Amino acid sequence: MTTTSTEPRSLVRAWAGVAAITASLFVFVTTELMPVGLLTPVSAGLSVSVGLAGMMVTLYGISAGVGVPFLVAWSRTVNRRALLAALLVVMAAGNLVTAVSPDFAILLAARLVTGFAHGVFWAIGVAMAMRLVPGEKASKAAAVVLSGMSIATVVGVPLGTFIESRTDWRTTFLIWSGLSLLVLVAVVLTLPSLPSHSAIPVREVFALPLKNGRLRVVMTTVALYVLGHFAAYTFIRPFMEQNAGVSPAWVTGLLIVFGVGGAVGNFVAGHTVTAHLRATFIVACTGLVASLLLVLLIGAGPAGLAVAVVLWGVSFGAANLCQVNMMLAAAPDTFEAAMSLNTMGYNISIALGALLGGLFATGFGTTGAVWFGVALTVAALLTAFGSHRDSSGSDHPREETHP
Repeated sequence: MTTTSTEPRSLVRAWAGVAAITASLFVFVTTELMPVGLLTPVSAGLSVSVGLAGMMVTLYGISAGVGVPFLVAWSRTVNRRALLAALLVVMAAGNLVTAVSPDFAILLAARLVTGFAHGVFWAIGVAMAMRLVPGEKASKAAAVVLSGMSIATVVGVPLGTFIESRTDWRTTFLIWSGLSLLVLVAVVLTLPSLPSHSAIPVREVFALPLKNGRLRVVMTTVALYVLGHFAAYTFIRPFMEQNAGVSPAWVTGLLIVFGVGGAVGNFVAGHTVTAHLRATFIVACTGLVASLLLVLLIGAGPAGLAVAVVLWGVSFGAANLCQVNMMLAAAPDTFEAAMSLNTMGYNISIALGALLGGLFATGFGTTGAVWFGVALTVAALLTAFGSHRDSSGSDHPREETHP
């Protein structure tokens, strides 16, 4: 990947930039997920049902996925440092409008616009971090940035819920608006100019999978494991309560453990993906299959659940880092465009996974949703096993230089 100067001072600034991008991901993910813990007070405050309030999450996810290939292509001439700054301005404004919304319609409009910014960040953020550091450190930079997702899950979302319990939901979103501005300052101070160099017109974006067979395989594999994961994960709380009889406190604790496991998986995979990308993903995907089977086989008690959830979190964290590097290896010259397609597919897979998992849960109980997750993760594993390396025989992402 692209590099900056390898002088010590430049390296310090480069990693400071990676930290600023990580903080950006933290803000984006907490903004996306925070409404999950605030649905009840928001619904009461704006006089809508809890089910309708859930549209805060649904619309955000839809706009984050569907719009991103178009927005990334349309902004292909924009300096990526300036684009990230603009996205953080949108994030700050969206949280501010959410905090002061007089009615639910305005709140939903703010969430919809903020979701578009979220999707564009996913397409460019990791690529930006990988460009900041020497090529051999690119995978480590990606792992650091993706740890922001685990930190948001473990710290950010519970913190938002805690702040709401001490103040109110409007104050919580107002604080997150201010946090977005602080991260914006960090981005402006630490990131160098990053001219766009791999974005392409929108019609070429959607033609990429037709021209690139390796990219098609990667996108299919990612869609399968994300579908399987979210088919099961969406219904993990009712599964825990119905099959293991655990308390809400246990559920919260296990979900936090899952987030910690994701951070561990990111860290471990960060040390292996550069030399052993395909093998690392196969191990991670095997872990996903094994963890879901353990949920079914030993998940009738808290101890068994804990073991399964730890393995699940570690495996999912590792798989998420692998899929970024797999996209880079499949489309090194059009990485941002490929990531925009991946972001769209990832978010659509989340929605479909939850939907299909719900159908299985309705028809066969929550164990049915988990079994469906097993089937899809097995399909992802088989696809990974059946995939072939490129003609060079290497799993390594191609390194590039940038003036």
